[in-house]
Amino acid sequence: MKARNGLTRFFNCFILRESQIIKEELWIRDGKIVNPEEVFYVEQVEADISVDCGGILIAPGFIDIQINGGWGVDFSYDSENVEEGIQKVAKELLSHGVTSFCPTMVTSDKDKYSKILPKIQKKQGNKSGATVLGVHLEGPFISLARKGAHTPELIKNPEKGFDSLIEMYGSLDNVIIVTLAPELPGALNAIKLLSEKGITVALGHSEADLSQAEEGVRQGANMITHLFNAMLPFHHRDPGLVGLLASTTKKQVYFGIISDGIHTHPAALRIACRTNREGLILISDAFAAQGLPDGAYRIGPQAVSVENGWAYIAGTKTLCGSTMALDRCVKIFKEATECTLEYALETASLHPARALGIDNRKGKLNYGFDADLVFLDLKTLKVMSTWIAGECVFRHA
Repeated sequence: MKARNGLTRFFNCFILRESQIIKEELWIRDGKIVNPEEVFYVEQVEADISVDCGGILIAPGFIDIQINGGWGVDFSYDSENVEEGIQKVAKELLSHGVTSFCPTMVTSDKDKYSKILPKIQKKQGNKSGATVLGVHLEGPFISLARKGAHTPELIKNPEKGFDSLIEMYGSLDNVIIVTLAPELPGALNAIKLLSEKGITVALGHSEADLSQAEEGVRQGANMITHLFNAMLPFHHRDPGLVGLLASTTKKQVYFGIISDGIHTHPAALRIACRTNREGLILISDAFAAQGLPDGAYRIGPQAVSVENGWAYIAGTKTLCGSTMALDRCVKIFKEATECTLEYALETASLHPARALGIDNRKGKLNYGFDADLVFLDLKTLKVMSTWIAGECVFRHA
């Protein structure tokens, strides 16, 4: 629905604003949220279209910063039809309230990066699919000992620092996040220069102790990739990357966490939530099996078997990504932690926006922000509709 004069009013709704759910109207124009008082008192005009929302909850659209694929598409492997694959996943994500995402490539060879990376362009979302914020490169500069589902033969050390990354990836124009292990030779130089170029650096798949992790943060990193997974387990004498949650680093450290009921125990979710509330970001870490039944799939070069929703590297019991979309992760997280609905929704919207430095336009329903919205049933949290830049891009039948 689009107003002829660009001004639409939503009423009889609840909205999430400043960490509170309040009953208030929401007005949008030209893809942005506007102040209705200024419209009424200064411009002295009325909305061209008024929509009775019937008690729906309006929240900022979800932002998935780590997603490897879905609906049969693998972002790290399908190099011959990259654009079609991105578009397919972007379209499907709309039904889950995801308005922006970061397509994620796992550890791959140089040839794959040269073929795939240039084709994943940053793109404004619309009815065709969610906004592509930029690529999340997870590997190959990670710890062999904490490889998880990554192919060991392709894992590298960034011995030349930032230059090693350029040699491997080529251009970083389409990249928004890089995950690497800070303890590797050359990693600190890479972190420093990536951060200076405005690329978010996440620490993950790492054997780093706390001092190495803190040095990574001092050099510019501000995130941890899928907390608790593929890192040293917490130890009271040296808590490793996990210790960053309670570190004395000067800036906020954010951390992705997989709340799919499989990767992270409910008690671990509660520990993370209570230790560093502001840093918690829900991620799907979904891969090609998202939205599809059990069976044989792949993630990058690796063959994957999905059994009862659990995804393993074929022939092993090594977990390798989730099959669950972000809206479901929000529900599981809320139930596991017994947190407020406001907080659960912000972990999938405001917090990832802050981590990426785009919280001046996304992640809130403040005036002047992008009208990226998800309309939810207040009781069930079912996605009823999704809006990007003020345009309805999905509506539940």
